[in-house]
Amino acid sequence: MPKNLISVRDFSKDEILKILDAAGKFEKEGQRPLLEGKVVAVLFFEPSTRTRLSFEAAVNRLGARVIGFPDASNTSVSKGETLEDTIRIVSGYADLIVMRHPMEGAAAVAASVSPVPIVNAGDGANQHPTQTLLDLYAIRQTQGALDNLTVNMVGDLKYGRTVHSLTEAMSDFGANFIFTSPEELRMPRKYLDFLSSKGIPYTETDRMEDHLRDCDILYMTRIQQERFPTRADYEKVKDVYELTAAMLDGVKPGMKILHPLPRVTEISTDVDDTPYAYYFRQARGGMYVRMAVLSYLLGVL
Repeated sequence: MPKNLISVRDFSKDEILKILDAAGKFEKEGQRPLLEGKVVAVLFFEPSTRTRLSFEAAVNRLGARVIGFPDASNTSVSKGETLEDTIRIVSGYADLIVMRHPMEGAAAVAASVSPVPIVNAGDGANQHPTQTLLDLYAIRQTQGALDNLTVNMVGDLKYGRTVHSLTEAMSDFGANFIFTSPEELRMPRKYLDFLSSKGIPYTETDRMEDHLRDCDILYMTRIQQERFPTRADYEKVKDVYELTAAMLDGVKPGMKILHPLPRVTEISTDVDDTPYAYYFRQARGGMYVRMAVLSYLLGVL
């Protein structure tokens, strides 16, 4: 079976560090034709800007070709074709498949029938492993290392697949976690139990102001309207947090603010000009991380 990236746990700690080291080299070099002659299928059953375009840019910078679709409405899925059959067909055209899908577990389903590597670009509220790798890249760039940091995750911790993956990944590096969310959006119990099983400390709170001065990384997230069962549930919590520049007085000098983007109202634009804002540079680093992931899974790294 091919090596896949369905969950961040599919990569060992050593593999993660290898990916981050390679991403740093790609950032210095810009592009290398390591995948010349290869074809990568980018299948997005759900809207995306940064993830899809950064994957396509990564493929192009590596000298490969891209096929695929940004919207499933014009594909045979709209005629009732199953995900398994779609993957069986597309895998005959491509050397690797990058897929985003709204159903939790969809990437694992795809991997179960694919003869080529599958990269999970987000499956519902479950996992988003390449976002986690680019988050780790940004953290290491700004903090100098990944070990023994305090990470404060704020916002939608229930449906936020990025915080789920990042929690698992940072657990390998001795992190201390602060989970800031309203009760309705708390980190799912399975991730808290996971941390407890490893003896990793965490704090839960619903007040963002309480721990801004304690963290090395402030990881803000959007309240995701598309994940809520009803509009009324979303309306209750949509504006619960807004980070402003005035709130950053007294934070650690090296603290950095990350966000998987897009942002809505959770980070005021006046934060953009502070030395703590790193989310736009974080997004750019995703292209280099994805270059490293593609190269590794296709055996040229």
